[in-house]
Amino acid sequence: MKKVLIPLLAIGGFVAMQSAVAATGEELFKSKGCAACHSIDTKLVGPSYKDVAAKYAGQGDAVATLATSIKNGSQGKWGPIPMPPNQVTEEEAKTLAEWILSLK
Repeated sequence: MKKVLIPLLAIGGFVAMQSAVAATGEELFKSKGCAACHSIDTKLVGPSYKDVAAKYAGQGDAVATLATSIKNGSQGKWGPIPMPPNQVTEEEAKTLAEWILSLK
């Protein structure tokens, strides 16, 4: 019985941890609706993420600034169309911001 129970518990623990593992920036981009207005390398309704990365390159507070815009929305940074607030956690906004800023 122990030989069966221990592997089953290990598998159960692994499956439970999968939901606790944070999503990558690209996974969040695809699952949070960002792609409705943004593309990685082409302007759609909003700027391309490569353009965003270029604009914030070298700024020490870029991750925090971008994460705040992602979570709370913004207006006037890229033209007259406002970006609405997004349904993301602080950690998800930070993960997205770090991923966007890593694009070249």
